[in-house]
Amino acid sequence: MRSRVRVAGHAVHPILIVFPLGLLTTAVGFDVLHLITDRVTFAFTAGHLIAAGLLLGVVTAAIGWLDWWLIVPRGTRAHRVGLLHGLLNSVVLVLFAVSWSMRLAEQNWVPAWPALVAAWLGLLVSGAGGWLGGELVERLGISVEEDAHPDAPSSLRGAAVS
Repeated sequence: MRSRVRVAGHAVHPILIVFPLGLLTTAVGFDVLHLITDRVTFAFTAGHLIAAGLLLGVVTAAIGWLDWWLIVPRGTRAHRVGLLHGLLNSVVLVLFAVSWSMRLAEQNWVPAWPALVAAWLGLLVSGAGGWLGGELVERLGISVEEDAHPDAPSSLRGAAVS
């Protein structure tokens, strides 16, 4: 099932997912650095990484939901897994949004424990959501070209036409 949202022959959703996932995961890392060192700059950076991750996460999620709606056949296991994948990743965005909004109220964006817990929960849920995304592609063949094989031609071949 070929993704409908494509650039240069490739599905956009898996291209974009690395950005919010990387930004939000790195934010948690900076929170840990803040806890270890008590340096405010680490907390400040974590807050800004969360903001960027949320913005890109919304774009990535919108494209993922569009693909789920347009290409995943209703009544299939893939449709159910895709729904759960999308819902879990939406929870991730909500948890990080809660964490971010709590940081806004703090001096120098230094997070209180509830903000940290929300981010850590978001990171844990993102692991489950990511696993389901892998299940969709690797096990259920969603967004995999029907003619994919080890000697398939470049995806750029005919990209201007598709």
